[in-house]
Amino acid sequence: MRSRNSRLDSVCIKSTGSYVPSKILTNEEVTANLPTSPEWVLETLGIRERHIAEPEEYTSDLAARAGLDAIASAGLEPNEIDLIIVATATPDRKMPSSACIAQNKMGIRNCCAAFDVAAVCAGFVYAITIAGQFIQNGTYERALVIAADTFSKVTDWNRRDCVIFGDGAGAVVLERKDRENGLFSSILLAQGEGMNHFTIYPGDAYFTMNGKAVYEKATTAVPECIQQILSINRLGLEDVSMIVPHQATARVLKRIAEVLNVPFSRFQTNLESYANTAGATVPLLLDQVNRRGLLHEGDLLLLVAIGAGWTWGASLYRW
Repeated sequence: MRSRNSRLDSVCIKSTGSYVPSKILTNEEVTANLPTSPEWVLETLGIRERHIAEPEEYTSDLAARAGLDAIASAGLEPNEIDLIIVATATPDRKMPSSACIAQNKMGIRNCCAAFDVAAVCAGFVYAITIAGQFIQNGTYERALVIAADTFSKVTDWNRRDCVIFGDGAGAVVLERKDRENGLFSSILLAQGEGMNHFTIYPGDAYFTMNGKAVYEKATTAVPECIQQILSINRLGLEDVSMIVPHQATARVLKRIAEVLNVPFSRFQTNLESYANTAGATVPLLLDQVNRRGLLHEGDLLLLVAIGAGWTWGASLYRW
C-alpha cells in the first residue's frame, strides 16, 4: 500500500489538556433494558462506565474546555494561539465549524484560523499532522489541536451497540521548536469502500455499525500501520516507550497486541472509565498519562487510530 511519510522534526507538543462531562452512565444503567449484561460489557469490551454530555452540552463545549485546559497548561493566553483545528464526527451544526464555535467560547478574539477535520476516530492523528505541516513550514507558530465528540447524541440507547461509546475531548498545543532528538513522523491512510460499515445515513439520527467489519478492519489495518511507520523510520517496537492507541474496545486492542506479538500491557488504556470517546480517545488518554507523570524526556510515543471511512493513521513523537 502506497503512503507518504510526513517528517515534522521542528514540531513540539508544548502541553496537553482534556475534558469530560460530569454525568456518568454505568453499565448497569445502560444495559437495564438490553439483551446483554454489565459483566459482559466489562469483560469483553473493557468498559465499566462512560461520561455523557448533558442535553444542552455540545461538542464545542467539550472542545473549548479541553482547549483552555491545554492553553493554561502551556502557560499561554488564549489569544497567543495562531491556529485551531477541531477533529470531530459530531459537530454542533452543519455550519459553522465546531472550531469556530469553540474559538468564540474560548474567548479567542485574534481572528486566528479555525476549521474542523472530519476523519472520525482517526481525526486527531489527521489533525496533528495537518497542524504540524503548518508549523513546520513556518505558516503558524502555535496551533491548538482538539479532538472532541459527543457520540451520545447520535446513539440509539435501545440498541445493544450503545454500550461502546462515551463523550469527551482532548487537546494539545503544538509549537515550533528545533530539537536534536526531535521526531514527529506521521502516515495517513483511507479506504472509502468501507463507507457503509460505520456511518450515519442521510436522514438518520443515529449511527449504524457493522461490528464484524469494524473488528476485522481495525485488527488488520492498525498492526500494518504500526509496522509501516516503524519500518519507514528504521525502528522496532522495542524502541517505542509508550503506545497510545485509539480506544476501540478491549477486544480489538487485545487482538492487535496478539498480531504484533506484544503484551497487551504495552498499550495504554482508559476504556474502563471513559469507554470509546471516538476521535477524542488518543488526546484524552495522552493528557491523562502526561498528568500522571508517566512521560519522560526522550520517550518515543506511538499514536495510532482508525475510524469510519475507513480512515486510519499513526504518528511517532519524541517527548
